[in-house]
Amino acid sequence: MTIPLRFADGYEVTAEAVTFHGLADGKEHVALVLGDPTMAPAPLVRLHSECLTGDVFGSARCDCGPQLREAVERIATTGGILLYLRQEGRGIGLYNKLDAYALQDAGLDTYEANTALGLPEDGRDYTAAAQMLSALGIDELDLLTNNPDKAGQLRELGVPVRFVRPTGVFATGSNVRYLRAKAQHTHHTIALPEPVGLAALAG
Repeated sequence: MTIPLRFADGYEVTAEAVTFHGLADGKEHVALVLGDPTMAPAPLVRLHSECLTGDVFGSARCDCGPQLREAVERIATTGGILLYLRQEGRGIGLYNKLDAYALQDAGLDTYEANTALGLPEDGRDYTAAAQMLSALGIDELDLLTNNPDKAGQLRELGVPVRFVRPTGVFATGSNVRYLRAKAQHTHHTIALPEPVGLAALAG
């Protein structure tokens, strides 16, 4: 089934949506095939975890919405697949994510807030993603991510990752603390300004 996509900035592209049955976690993940994945030596793939607040409502507390927008265009240009994974809040769910926001407002970072709620820092498991890629006949890929855990898990699951392609950095005054926690705590490849420069981001 094809879906015409249109983003708020006017960018448009058509994606082929693929659904799956029998995935390891039983969730309704979906693949969006963009461009022609057979044209490149290896298709460009992004594992994008669902973020209702960022993807749909445009929350500035994270960089999920801009990353999704960027990924769709980059993948459509080279040919590849976006896996939209139902893993809200790094796997802890929407309500827990909102509870974690309240703790972040009290001074905890995103990882500390999760653990304060008795939840994992990052509860995502990419077994279903590996199953989806296998079902789509992907035997090698270039992965679009700043998160080393995604590439590590895929490789452990037997999915050959040829290259890791970093996403852009979408820092604002509202999300720079969140991005810095990802860079420092889980070694995301995110280059951020030093704290002395943060006032410029808030403007």
